[in-house]
Amino acid sequence: MVADGAVIVDVRTPQEYKGGHIKGSLNIPVNMIGQKVNDLKKKGKPVITCCASGMRSASAASILKQAGIEAYNGGSWGGLQNKIA
Repeated sequence: MVADGAVIVDVRTPQEYKGGHIKGSLNIPVNMIGQKVNDLKKKGKPVITCCASGMRSASAASILKQAGIEAYNGGSWGGLQNKIA
């Protein structure tokens, strides 16, 4: 999916994101995800969410799905990075 242009959204806090993240990922904290739905829709690509453990990314993916975006919970950012590397 990433090779086909899926957007990776890291839903951790900016401080967590600065500590390490997947290259090219967007940082949209989970509490802001609802406000960014239209921006993500405009990209016209599936979205893969990630966080520290998978809990916040599951919430974010659910919010995006309800908004009509093809979204997947990628779980922890470290685990996702290993899958796509």
